[in-house]
Amino acid sequence: MQADKKNVLLTCSVAILLLAGCSAVRESVQVIPSDSAGRNVARTESSNRFQESTTGPTAVESAIELSEKYAKLADHMAALREQNQGLAAENQRLKDELVPCRAQLAQAQKELAESNELLIDMRIELNNWKADILGFRDEMREANKAQIEALLKVLEALGGEVPAEPPQINDTGSTNEAQNEPNQT
Repeated sequence: MQADKKNVLLTCSVAILLLAGCSAVRESVQVIPSDSAGRNVARTESSNRFQESTTGPTAVESAIELSEKYAKLADHMAALREQNQGLAAENQRLKDELVPCRAQLAQAQKELAESNELLIDMRIELNNWKADILGFRDEMREANKAQIEALLKVLEALGGEVPAEPPQINDTGSTNEAQNEPNQT
């Protein structure tokens, strides 16, 4: 069907160009040059007439050339239309694929925000727990110190010897004296 259209258009364009070429009137303006003395130099009109006809293409040649250009342009236009339709189809396919991706992205962003909130809460709880542990450690030291002081008072009450300074408690929970004195039985 497309080839028939091209043939009809080609035939019509050739016929129009032939008719236009046959009915066109050519006007020739003849300039008579003059020589250095001011005399007109006559030229023969026949020599100009033959030169003009042999230099330019004929109406039929022009019509054929134009119809070939038209056919090439029509083919190029058809290829561009097909390419445009292919791009439009691909664009629609990508739009269809994009819809679920947007929903998944929104869900992922929501989950990420919830996870961030959970991590912040967990970090706060961890910091509170760490502060509680450090506070409890200080309380344990104070309780150990009070217990040792109470033990020293009990020893004094029982009549035992009490050193001048109470032993210092290390982080490990043992006293300095225990570390300084090897096993004495």
